[in-house]
Amino acid sequence: MQVINLKYPDVAAQISTSAITLALGFFDGVHRGHQRVIETARKVADSNGTKLAAMTFDQHPSVVFQHAAPEHVRYLTSIAQKETLMAELGVDILYILHLDAIVGSLSPQAFVDQLIVGLHATTVVAGFDYTYGPAATANMQRLGGYGRQRFEIVEVPKAVDGTEKISSTRIRSALDAGQVDEANELLGYQYETTGTVVHGEARGRTLGFPTANVAHGNNTRVPGIGIYTVMVQVEDQWVLGMASVGRNVTFGDNRPITVEIYLLDFTGDIYGQALTIRWGHRMRGEIKFDGAAGLVAQLQADEQATRAYYVAQLFHAEPRLWSLLQTDQED
Repeated sequence: MQVINLKYPDVAAQISTSAITLALGFFDGVHRGHQRVIETARKVADSNGTKLAAMTFDQHPSVVFQHAAPEHVRYLTSIAQKETLMAELGVDILYILHLDAIVGSLSPQAFVDQLIVGLHATTVVAGFDYTYGPAATANMQRLGGYGRQRFEIVEVPKAVDGTEKISSTRIRSALDAGQVDEANELLGYQYETTGTVVHGEARGRTLGFPTANVAHGNNTRVPGIGIYTVMVQVEDQWVLGMASVGRNVTFGDNRPITVEIYLLDFTGDIYGQALTIRWGHRMRGEIKFDGAAGLVAQLQADEQATRAYYVAQLFHAEPRLWSLLQTDQED
């Protein structure tokens, strides 16, 4: 997949002159609703013989329109994660448009003329609620008028889970509440974050559960307080783990929230390394114990639950492999 960072107004000098099918959206999370947009656009591109391009922004619209501090906006996916997910969905070209006050002030007509027609789009594919300016005047219902028959329009209907729309806002709320299981269902994959191992209090070593203290950047949305099963990528291998997001309330009140991960069946010095964390399942909330003994007993139970969760995941994902493993054990 080709990734092109667009800087307005010098768009023409940065793009190909070939016709494209263009999928539009901010695509934070690239969740199941977004996936439906991209999959629809992929089918259109295949049918009309064009490349599939998607256009997104490099920062959330709230930074421009609501003057939110860029360092305080927490995303579901980084630009790098978004690139990976788009490539997996079959996007040929990913346009990442720098969103600033100039782009934000474009009229709907100028946006269409310069950032849709200007990209040589023959078909535009977007969700039913996509906007390219003020919602009252820059919505999907009015796109045809601005387009003046210069491109086809495919409007993708609302994707729902249960009775509610699948949306980035809904996923953010689920993550903030610690409901990673719900968030993963809406995303269509297990939520991932990336952080760096830093020095902590090293208390876990004395308990028999040495943990990696993982610091995340300000723009990363870490799940809410709780204890989770996780898979952690350490260099080129994935390791089972259990993660604690919390204040370590057993050892004092009003402590800062930290992310600590106990890696199962792993030893090694990983201080300073970047880890990718795949959040699988919330096991429980944070508990304040009377002492270390109660905490250790709970951690032992959590370890068993973590192993059982991933055994079940293996069974559901690879039933044939599971059957072979069972046969080997019986032999």
